[in-house]
Amino acid sequence: MIPDLMEATRDYWRELDKLEVAYQQGDVSIAEVNARVKKLMTDLSRSRRESFAYLFSGIRRLWNEQREAIVGIAGLGVLTYGWLLVR
Repeated sequence: MIPDLMEATRDYWRELDKLEVAYQQGDVSIAEVNARVKKLMTDLSRSRRESFAYLFSGIRRLWNEQREAIVGIAGLGVLTYGWLLVR
């Protein structure tokens, strides 16, 4: 499953907004706000780690499967750039 970092970030901000409203209305104490914010930040950081791990594993898999093609295209790019500079 692909981690959805954008949705996790939206959920984080949505929950922070709800928490702010509850605090301003006096429904939660500052200690409870601190505890909830800490949990929200922990959840968001977990989602970020999962997303980056997924991205880097995809890049690593692409490199392992297509190494020759990537190196070949990069070589052609360098040769073309050099040819355009000399010309």
